[in-house]
Amino acid sequence: MRIITLTTDLGLKDHYVAALKGQLLSKIDHCQVVDISHDVQPFNIAQAAYYVNNVMDDFPDGTIHFLGVDSLPHISIGSGENNLYPLIMKLKNQFLIGCDNGIFSLLNNFEEAESIIRLDDFSAKAQLRFPTRNIYVPAIVALSNGTDPKTMGEDFPNIRKAFTTQPTIQKDLIKGTVIHEDKYGNLIVNITERLFNEVGAGNPFTIYFKNSRYFIENISSNYYDVPMGEKLAIFNDNGFLEIAINKGVQGNGGGAASLLGLHVKDVIRIEFHPKGSKDNIESLFPKE
Repeated sequence: MRIITLTTDLGLKDHYVAALKGQLLSKIDHCQVVDISHDVQPFNIAQAAYYVNNVMDDFPDGTIHFLGVDSLPHISIGSGENNLYPLIMKLKNQFLIGCDNGIFSLLNNFEEAESIIRLDDFSAKAQLRFPTRNIYVPAIVALSNGTDPKTMGEDFPNIRKAFTTQPTIQKDLIKGTVIHEDKYGNLIVNITERLFNEVGAGNPFTIYFKNSRYFIENISSNYYDVPMGEKLAIFNDNGFLEIAINKGVQGNGGGAASLLGLHVKDVIRIEFHPKGSKDNIESLFPKE
């Protein structure tokens, strides 16, 4: 059974997702369609890539991922460098199909792609007006039937690059940014556990937010390391720093986003302190 995942900015208010699923189910025998998310902020390819990056390792070889965010191709004769082509990328023995709008460059280890194919099987303007029905669905059907993507177009190694904010590293300091807020109000920061360990080298640290009244000085192993309603920092299953409130959801005191006044693109600072310079300095001068 072929697995097809959908990541789109279509939302669930309208009929669009149902129509897409109907097209796939009516054309592919024995397939399973899995929703990654349809609540991607419109045209936000960074958010879409974040969702896909976090689940690809959970899916088996041969899975087909449709990247349906800002997926309208743009093809004009005489302006090749501005064209946005529909592509198929084979990465980690899985297939990703979408528009060359920069999203492919945001996939983890995209440089290791086994192949990148520009779809050429379209010519009429009507196909570009309705690309999901006329371009992407037929390509997904062909892949599901075992068609080699290399027969569906031509090699296209020079994909469009999109750039996102990366952590800034200075001596004993990492500056990161909030890249995602989940439904619980937990905040995901673009600082990985690996980077944290490399820069910190096991030294004490303080995590500062934009409001200097709030800071965290340890990494928790789980949410229950702190009392309910207390803030914490943890590295999540995908290795990113997460700022959270234990059971801090709406109606139960609020999540980290609302209580700490943090939002996507806000800066998070981690300052490392040489061992013995912070936690023990006051002990050298005991109060009488």
